[in-house]
Amino acid sequence: MSETRVHEPDVKTAHQDLHSEHGALRGEHPGRSRNPVIKVADLAWLEFEKPDLDQAEVFARDFGFGIAARSKSELWLRGTFAGSPCMVIRRGRTSRFIGPAFRAAERADLDRLARATGTSVRDADVPGGGKVVDLLDPSGFPVRVVHCGEELPALPEQQPLLLNFGTEHRRRNVAQRPPREPSRIQRLGHVVLETRVFGRALDWYLDTLGMIVSDFLFLDGQRERGPTMAFVRCDLGSVPADHHTLAMHLGPGTGYVHSAYQVTDLDSIAAGGEYLAERGYKRSWGIGRHIQGSQLFDYWRDPDRFMLEHFADGDLFSCDVEPGWAPMSTSGLAQWGPAATRDFLGASPSPQRVRDVIQALRGDNEMDPARLFGLLKAAKS
Repeated sequence: MSETRVHEPDVKTAHQDLHSEHGALRGEHPGRSRNPVIKVADLAWLEFEKPDLDQAEVFARDFGFGIAARSKSELWLRGTFAGSPCMVIRRGRTSRFIGPAFRAAERADLDRLARATGTSVRDADVPGGGKVVDLLDPSGFPVRVVHCGEELPALPEQQPLLLNFGTEHRRRNVAQRPPREPSRIQRLGHVVLETRVFGRALDWYLDTLGMIVSDFLFLDGQRERGPTMAFVRCDLGSVPADHHTLAMHLGPGTGYVHSAYQVTDLDSIAAGGEYLAERGYKRSWGIGRHIQGSQLFDYWRDPDRFMLEHFADGDLFSCDVEPGWAPMSTSGLAQWGPAATRDFLGASPSPQRVRDVIQALRGDNEMDPARLFGLLKAAKS
């Protein structure tokens, strides 16, 4: 009997070759430190300042956070998972991002970190108490490494819907009706930062906090100059960790890009998004599925224009997965979903953005005309 061969069509797509099967080329960044000071276990929380805590609390509840603690000067937000809070918002004159706090695996790591960096261990001002070491990364972000005294208890979960797949019928004689309510945040997933000193900042997080790179992105035609974005995870050894806990990219500014919060599933993302839209909040981009990290995503703006993401179903990598390398492009941000918006890309011109570009091109950093042109080209590709 002759063998029938079925040939797949040779279709070119915008997503081919976005992750190199061969990883790094000879001499490229290894994506990890040989001898880091410590290895942080996770992102603990993010710190912000805002003048209106009442308004911040209304959005927080609508977005799906729980309230861990509230005073006249502080608002601590949490997810349903046991552990530390997700975010603290302190009353301030302006709305601004302060920096991230990472969770130390052991209390002794704080002593080791303090000795290596010439700092000290102090009491942490966090519900449940604990200890903290205060650092400053090369971009100028205050970075805290904490070991919390008491964990917050778990809260009731938003249960995933029971789905039917093909001939696997698990739901019978029952209609599917996801509730129109806030997406219930489970935990803080990651934060994305922009920096003018990408290489120095990346090495600092790898050498000081023991993080490792999952994926590098580079500018078209400039791979020999090194990467311009990194998706960085915690090194938990054989235990799989989020594809990225921190992501950084080179840019003309220095600041917060967005933060991401895990929810139960796609229906939680979609129904929670409808809830936000009905209350007048603005979607920045979504719903879709990413390439690096594979998360289902939906991005929103809070009343102070900070971008926050609902996500579900992200990749988990153990320590033996080496970094992937891919070209940086807008089409490479998602496997499916609507085209990335100008709002999400930060492509809308503003006086502050113009000042950032001028200052970056004049300063002692990694931005130059070729890098700037490459970033603009990536945003349109």
